[in-house]
This record gives sequence, structure tokens and C-alpha cells, in this order.
Amino acid sequence: DERPSVPAVKVGLFIFLGVVGALFSLAVSAYFMRAASADWWGMPVPRLLWVNTAALALSSGALQWAKREAQHGRMEALRPALVAALALAVFFLAGQVQAWRELVAAGYVLADNPANSFFYMLTGLHGLHILGGLAVLAHTTARAFAADVAPERLRLSVDLSAIYSHFMLAVWLLLFALFAGWANDFVDLCRTLLN
Repeated sequence: DERPSVPAVKVGLFIFLGVVGALFSLAVSAYFMRAASADWWGMPVPRLLWVNTAALALSSGALQWAKREAQHGRMEALRPALVAALALAVFFLAGQVQAWRELVAAGYVLADNPANSFFYMLTGLHGLHILGGLAVLAHTTARAFAADVAPERLRLSVDLSAIYSHFMLAVWLLLFALFAGWANDFVDLCRTLLN
């Protein structure tokens, strides 16, 4: 019973995601350590982040749809799924920029206090990773519209884009929970259970 081999590019993606996960884990750990300081003043979570979160979740869902269509070789359904995923991810990034603008206009500037700095650093870092994923997704989407492309040739690219998108959605959900204060409640609950 021989299992199919995993493509090297997929192994590379998992290694990369491990590094990205470690980077965000370290940043979140620093967030918790710094949040205990007296000069830490929380900032409000812009309502727009809820809309942005929905857009990113829908983008990830559209990529899952695209993955299924690519597996079944249905190009006519694959193309709109890829376009939807791409458009929703662009909407997410534009929404994040708008949320930054709203916060700055309300006086929550980068250097004002550590909470602001961490918010901008973590959302900016996440946004850069989304932007990198968008470049790959845009290339895959363009290939899907090429006249001579076969679904089999897109299958791996769509699969990798879906894996990356799901991972970045999970990272965003953790960051959003952190900014909304839910993570603090979870940490307090864990401390209570351990004591």
C-alpha cells in the first residue's frame, strides 16, 4: 500500500507556515507580557474589523469552493470561485487600511502607547502576509482564465492557496480575539483553573 508522495512545494508551504506561526506566537507572547505594564491603555476595536473578518472568512470559504471545483475539473465554477476569493481578500486589506485611518483620526496613533503599537504591528504583519498570498492567488486566477490551461495544472496552486488562506484566517481570528479582549478572558480562565 503505497501512499502518494507530497509535492515538495506543499512541504515547503508547511515549513513556511510553521515559521509564520512561530513569528505570530512570539509577537502575541510579547503582547501579553507588555500588556501587564502600567502604561498599557487599551484601544477600541473598530466595528469595521467585524466586516473585515467576515470578508476574510468568505474569501477562505471561496478558496475551499475553488479547491473542490479544481479537484473535479470544473473550470466554469473554478473561475468565479477564484475571483470571489481574490476580491474578498482585497476587500479585507482595504478594510484594514480604512480601520487604521479611523483609529488615527480618533487619536489612536502608533506611538501613543504600547497597545496601539502592538495593534498596528500585528495587523500590519498580518496584512503583509495576506498581500503575499494575494500575489500567488492573483497569478493562479490569471492562469485559470488562460485558454489552454487544464484543471489538473491548477489543482496544486489552488490547494496551496486554500491552505495558506485558511491558515491566515486562523491567525486573524486569534488576533481579533486578542484585540477584542476575549483572549484575556481565556488566559484568566486558564489561570483560575491552574491555581
